Amino acid sequence: GSGKSTLLDLIAGRRQATGGSLRLGETVHLGYLDQHTDALTEGRGLERKVIEFVEEAASRIDLGGEQLSASQLLERFLFPPAQQHSPLSKLSGGERRRLSLCRMLIQAPNVLLLDEPTNDLDVQTLSVLEDLLEDFRGCVVVVSHDRYFLDRTVDRLFCFEAGRLQRFEGNYSAFLEHQRQKEKLAAEESTRHRSNLEKTRKPPALKTQGPRRRSFKESRELESLERELPQMEQRKADLEQAISTGKGDLTSLSHDLAGLLEALETSEERWLELSELAP
Repeated sequence: GSGKSTLLDLIAGRRQATGGSLRLGETVHLGYLDQHTDALTEGRGLERKVIEFVEEAASRIDLGGEQLSASQLLERFLFPPAQQHSPLSKLSGGERRRLSLCRMLIQAPNVLLLDEPTNDLDVQTLSVLEDLLEDFRGCVVVVSHDRYFLDRTVDRLFCFEAGRLQRFEGNYSAFLEHQRQKEKLAAEESTRHRSNLEKTRKPPALKTQGPRRRSFKESRELESLERELPQMEQRKADLEQAISTGKGDLTSLSHDLAGLLEALETSEERWLELSELAP
């Protein structure tokens, strides 16, 4: 319900955008596999033969440097020669989905738009599709809830979160680990801030005499901390931004942030201690 299929329809020109702009390069040749099989009922409809349906689009394809005829491509997608001359009306839902993939691929697009491509496909067909996409030399844009398919086929994610589009470099498993690390760091930071708040709100102990005066060395240390703390806060914000956008090595960034948070907490505690002394 976040608009993933609508986004593909906009790219494919099937819908008009209500705002913003969309620009396609002059050399872009789109191939679109949506969640429907409307093309099977166009023209002469379901009385056409399987091979005819594919050859209406093209008779040959260059796939990974190999020239394949329509019949050979159909065999790749588990349509034996005998079935290639059967009418479309004899095909199951999964076979029609598979056939739509063949027709799309033989048109030699350089950008594939795939909307839930694993729906109605059996394990064997999924394996064939994954292998073909691995050899595909163009760009593939996939909308899918199939985690394992995404892990096999993509290296960049665009995730809809709270009305925003978040970009992440990596596959879906890497994204899940990234999210777990973010949640862990957020929880640790929340705990640290609660602890600091409790310390600052704690009523001072009753003293029989005034606070000790701050030495010259301690005054210099306090001045230094007042310069360093804003810099550390800015560094913390930069690291959190890098982690949230998936830029850089997540493990290294998380390690740097953990070390910085520890140093920041120590510096804040020392600043509180020095600021309570009399000048």
